[in-house]
Amino acid sequence: MENRPTILVTNDDGIDAPGLQALVRVLVSTQRYNVQVCAPDSEKSAVSHCITWRHPLTVKQVHIDGATAFAASGTPADCASLGISKALFPSIADLVVSGINMGSNCGYHIIYSGTVAGAREAFFNDLPSVSISYDWVGGKSSVDDYTLAAEACLPIISAILAEIRNQAYPQKCFLNIDLPTDVANNKGYRLTKQGKSIFRMGWKQVTSDMQGGKMLSTMTMEANSEASAETETSATLPDNLLFKREVKGAHVDDEVDTDYQYVREGYITVTPLAALSRADGDSYAFFQNWLPSVAEHASTSSL
Repeated sequence: MENRPTILVTNDDGIDAPGLQALVRVLVSTQRYNVQVCAPDSEKSAVSHCITWRHPLTVKQVHIDGATAFAASGTPADCASLGISKALFPSIADLVVSGINMGSNCGYHIIYSGTVAGAREAFFNDLPSVSISYDWVGGKSSVDDYTLAAEACLPIISAILAEIRNQAYPQKCFLNIDLPTDVANNKGYRLTKQGKSIFRMGWKQVTSDMQGGKMLSTMTMEANSEASAETETSATLPDNLLFKREVKGAHVDDEVDTDYQYVREGYITVTPLAALSRADGDSYAFFQNWLPSVAEHASTSSL
């Protein structure tokens, strides 16, 4: 046990989500890893990199076969941070894995994703990390696909840990993995880059919190699923208006070798990510000329 590498698992769908449960079950079944779990106690999809600042987290130990697991009241970023802090576990994991998410996380939706944020938080703390998402499609997908997705990621996880052991793993990135809907017949691994795909969102006025479908963490709508039964107390007041997001359409970028393109073609996409949000060179060049002119105009106007 002592010589086994340790993997910390988190997610944004909540500790009871079938994606996380399948991932932990597959990791434990290999008998090669010590598995820690620190995950939200309820669904925290699409919270991005939100963190809890003003109040303490409530944490409760839960039973997951073969793992040491805790459910926390915080966000995915909170859970990853707490899990690697040595405040909860006596040792720091060698690798953090966030997922398996219900729905792909490609393109601009990476920014919204709590799943990716769990891995990014580990990256902020200089720990190797991976976020994993499965392209769930209602009517086609089943919970068994999460197990297939976890098994398909095992070679990558094993290879990462080997590179960590050899002190050869790159420290300036983390990985985002997306698995296709037909994961059983995937076309293999494909190295991709983050694209610009996004689902355009709008708002629709509704009469109750139960109206409309469930929004997956990728901001795609599963219209036939039951919406959450949880209703904010304020929403029950007669003077309040209720609005829900709705999908207006998809925008897919036309760049080549992007994550969304290849996951839709049936590949398991592997996308190295970092955390900087730099604009492109043309934008920077524009503002190099623009900002001095603003300053000059401001100085002459004050005369």
